[in-house]
Amino acid sequence: MRRPVWRPRTVRARIIALALAPALALTVLWSFAMISVTGELRALIRLQGVYEDYGTPVDTAIGQIQIERRMSAAHLGDPRASAPGAALLAQQRRTDRAVTAMRRAMASGDRDRLTARQRRALDAMAAATTELEALRRDVLSRRIGWDQAVTRYNALVEPGFAVESALTALQAGQLARESQTVIELVRVREFVSREDALVAGARAAGTLTAPQYALLTAAIEDRRLFERTYAPDLPADSYARYEEFRDGAPHRALERAEDALLAAGIGGADQAVAAGTWRSVADRAVHSYMRLCSSAAEHSAARGRAFAYRELTKAAVVGAVGLAAAALSLWLAVRGARRVSRRLENLRDAADLLSSRQLPDVMRRLSAGERVDAVAEAPPLTADEVADDEIGQVGRSFNTARLAAVEAAVHQATLRRGLSAVLLNIARRNQALVHRQLKLVDTLERRTDDPDVLRELFRIDHLTTRMRRHAESLIILSGAAPGRRWRGPVPVADVVASAVGEIEAYARVVVPPMPGDGIAADAVADVVHLLAELLENATLFSPPHTEVTLRTEHEDGRLVLRVDDRGLGLDAGQRDEATRTLRDPDAFDPTRHDRLGLYVVGRLAARHGIEVSLGESPYGGTTATVLLPAAVLATVEPARSRPAPTPPSPRRPVRTPVPASPGTAALPTRTRQASLAPELRADPPPADDTPLGAADPEEMRALFAAFQRGLSDGRNGIPADANADVNADVNADEGTDTDDVR
Repeated sequence: MRRPVWRPRTVRARIIALALAPALALTVLWSFAMISVTGELRALIRLQGVYEDYGTPVDTAIGQIQIERRMSAAHLGDPRASAPGAALLAQQRRTDRAVTAMRRAMASGDRDRLTARQRRALDAMAAATTELEALRRDVLSRRIGWDQAVTRYNALVEPGFAVESALTALQAGQLARESQTVIELVRVREFVSREDALVAGARAAGTLTAPQYALLTAAIEDRRLFERTYAPDLPADSYARYEEFRDGAPHRALERAEDALLAAGIGGADQAVAAGTWRSVADRAVHSYMRLCSSAAEHSAARGRAFAYRELTKAAVVGAVGLAAAALSLWLAVRGARRVSRRLENLRDAADLLSSRQLPDVMRRLSAGERVDAVAEAPPLTADEVADDEIGQVGRSFNTARLAAVEAAVHQATLRRGLSAVLLNIARRNQALVHRQLKLVDTLERRTDDPDVLRELFRIDHLTTRMRRHAESLIILSGAAPGRRWRGPVPVADVVASAVGEIEAYARVVVPPMPGDGIAADAVADVVHLLAELLENATLFSPPHTEVTLRTEHEDGRLVLRVDDRGLGLDAGQRDEATRTLRDPDAFDPTRHDRLGLYVVGRLAARHGIEVSLGESPYGGTTATVLLPAAVLATVEPARSRPAPTPPSPRRPVRTPVPASPGTAALPTRTRQASLAPELRADPPPADDTPLGAADPEEMRALFAAFQRGLSDGRNGIPADANADVNADVNADEGTDTDDVR
């Protein structure tokens, strides 16, 4: 399971995290509280500036729209006015200037200091004013009645109250209630303006319908209801000014005019109040409400700023104390963590020194045969690292563990040397016995004339050759080198044939024509062994009815041998693991008995700089590629008086003949009676189609005897010679000493 990336990776970080977690939690809570508290305070501080930048232009535009609403109602209500008057057109231009100023303020201001609710309210107000032109066209063309015009103008004004409410809205508390009361007083002013527009339309029309009268009475009742509901909630200073206005002449005149309109009913409401009287009363009331709202807003803003400054001062003091406490706790945690971490780092450095230098040095010296003192190689830690606390206990335990590790390394190295020596001794003995057995088989092959016995002896010879290869594999895995050596270079064809002869399923190997390169004398045995291991793997891991094919080519001065099988192949993971085994053969793992051949191949390849790789076979199996460097290759001198062999067809590879032992396939053979004078040579028997088993016993004896002598010469690396006397004097004995020179 992967460790989460957020988990601390060091002890110091863990200790700091233990102190940081509560400190961070407290800091987060403190920050949340500060943001929650100071957010409203900051809003109070910037309330006046935000309202001046956005609320004032909106309020101005609303005032001009209200005036245009009254004049439009009067124009539509007068049936004699076919064209708009100059006063209405002038008012429309004033309204346009106010709306343009409002939009400019919305676009040029710093909207980042606004909340999402405030931005939505401003956008809604700007969108509502886009309907102004369409409304004016309907008014000027008289396509709507004066009461419909008043209703549509009301829709243009209504978003302005949402703007004022959003710009002055606070979270909670007395200040929030004061700001809401101011907004509702602004609505009272709007109801008075609506009454003014409805009265103007009614007087111009000279009559009122029931719906129009209902609009007028609803505006009067809403104005009185809002005033009675919200005015008492004003703070003391603002309420005093409201009482002064309520008891003054403008407010009493407005009340009397409204009473007259209500008392006149539908039939007389249009003439209930004289035009000049109503105009004076409405204008004075609207201006009085405007001054009252502005005064209440200013007082509320001043109280909000004073409250905000006091609370911000308190929050700053509390925040500074909280930050100081958090910083102190973190400093103490870091200081303690540094001391603990320093002691643990000393233990870590001691462990690293043990694993990276002391133990490898001990193993190197032990491998060199030196005597090692475990106590001297594992000195104890200093007194600070072995104090009486928990870390000191770890240090003392580490001292004990380090001494035990060095002693175990000494003991294990001794055991490994002894085991390796035992295995090597057994392998050498087996090799000597195998050599003696090969000598005995050669002797028996020379003495017998029975073809059946010769056939069985050849099979024993083949098995013995494979036993020799396995014994040499054990020697190689033990770190030593087999004793077989050659006097001179050997042709690649002979090396490949010897390798094929050292495997069980040699008949399945298809060998193409080999190049004329030779293998250096000191590398012949190892190359034969390496190729035999790869060929045996190819035959073992492919179906028994399939062939294993050899291919050769030259590449950058190197000879390339490719062994292709037709098995199931290896997946990517298996191929990568096998490649690692070939490239790092020294990391021999005795438990991986299924890869002993790869370890042997890797060690032999590393000894001579040979590159071995595994890939996908063109036949669907696995291809083992062997790159023989120039240092391994050598020039082979042609054998004396050897007749040139007939080259095989380049389009069809030659199947390796069935050898009885390594070195027989493509190896030189003796020519019967070649050393005798022509007069002494017996006439060759006539050619017939007699099967091998039905041939003359004497003829079969001579045939197998010649084959056996050629086999022995090939195994010993002796080239074929036309002079039979030279070949007859060659010692075919393999010997029992691993240092024999071929």
